[in-house]
Amino acid sequence: DSDLSMRTLSTPSPALIFPQNSHSFQNGRGSSTSSSSVTGETVAMVHSPPPTRLTHPLIRLASKHPKEQAHVDRLPDHAMIHVFSFLPTNQLCRCARVCRRWYNLAWDPRLWRTIRLTGETINVDRALKVLTRRLCQDTPNVCLMLETVVVSGCRRLTDRGLYTIAQCCPELRRLEVSGCYNISNEAVFDVVSLCPNLEHLDVSGCSKVTCISLTREASIKLSPLHGKQISIRYLDMTDCFVLEDEGLHTIAAHCTQLTHLYLRRCVRITDEGLRYLMIYCTSIKELSVSDCRFVSDFGMREVAKLESRLRYLSIAHCGRITDVGIRYIAKYCSKLRYLNARGCEGITDHGVEYLAKNCTKLKSLDIGKCPLVSDAGLEFLALNCFNLKRLSLKSCESITGQGLQIVAANCFDLQMLNVQDCDVSVDALRFVKRHCKRCIIEHTNPAFF
Repeated sequence: DSDLSMRTLSTPSPALIFPQNSHSFQNGRGSSTSSSSVTGETVAMVHSPPPTRLTHPLIRLASKHPKEQAHVDRLPDHAMIHVFSFLPTNQLCRCARVCRRWYNLAWDPRLWRTIRLTGETINVDRALKVLTRRLCQDTPNVCLMLETVVVSGCRRLTDRGLYTIAQCCPELRRLEVSGCYNISNEAVFDVVSLCPNLEHLDVSGCSKVTCISLTREASIKLSPLHGKQISIRYLDMTDCFVLEDEGLHTIAAHCTQLTHLYLRRCVRITDEGLRYLMIYCTSIKELSVSDCRFVSDFGMREVAKLESRLRYLSIAHCGRITDVGIRYIAKYCSKLRYLNARGCEGITDHGVEYLAKNCTKLKSLDIGKCPLVSDAGLEFLALNCFNLKRLSLKSCESITGQGLQIVAANCFDLQMLNVQDCDVSVDALRFVKRHCKRCIIEHTNPAFF
């Protein structure tokens, strides 16, 4: 990681060096590859701004027919900045090395609202340090324009890198660190405490993160209103296996403005945790507790307190949820649009009937691997949920072609139907295709094509 230029230049310009054929550092709209590599790992290098042009007198004499100015150089600055806005981050760094004018334009703060890093080999901590140092050149120690940082899948990200973001990016609104399993609670606390405008936080796969809260210093400074100071609305904690009810209690108490919460495979969460959640977070629109095996019908009774605000609910593979829990949701959450209940084997036709009659605006339903759901349940869906667009019946043993035909005859807007591992005939599949022309059918019947 040592580079002589980093020690000698007073005004560094970072350019990113990537391993061969890797998509690593991009700025939101796309990615590109680079063929340079340093000892098998990705690091941030620095370079001085290039000179405007060669001015040695011998060089001028040698050129009898000087070339005309390039067409691109005739563009005004605002047009060049607009062109640069479509480039990924690593290409912006390369443009900064063409000439002095491009150097100044490429580092225009308006082009640096987003930093995007991906890849397992990149030295993320150092890259963030070099980039933020350059972006803070005009406003010492503060990146006023940077709003989004995405470093998903960067396993070399540590608390030091997050601390750099927390210190330098007070206007940060979106942070994604999914799959970065080396970060801890303390680093996350620093970010949410020092970035008051943070609204979107993705820590999925960060197994050491067990809570979201303010630091002790921030809590003391903001007391007694510190419980309402975290402005996060979107929180993804998928695969945060260590998260428990007490941690969810703390999250709910501090993040009262949550509207989107994903707790997939947080296997230690129980109904008690959902009770804490509903006390503080009454604005939740989307909630996922898929694979949380300790969540039961009592948890659904708590979730039902969201009433008409709830639009998306995923309870896939929550084996303790039965028709009783579905009735709670259907009775109070009448504006539900999406329900994933795959693998909830306790759901029967009675639960589907109650759901269809009360949630008539349902657009997407997954009741795959629910062996007690039959054609009778599909008939209730077809006669009540005319806006249904996506329906998954994968591995529903009691479903036949007759139920599919009833659905197709009433739900003309159906766009996706999954009947894999279902005992349905080719004629039934053709009937669906004939009545729902835009429908994509996922099936395992080799005779239908």
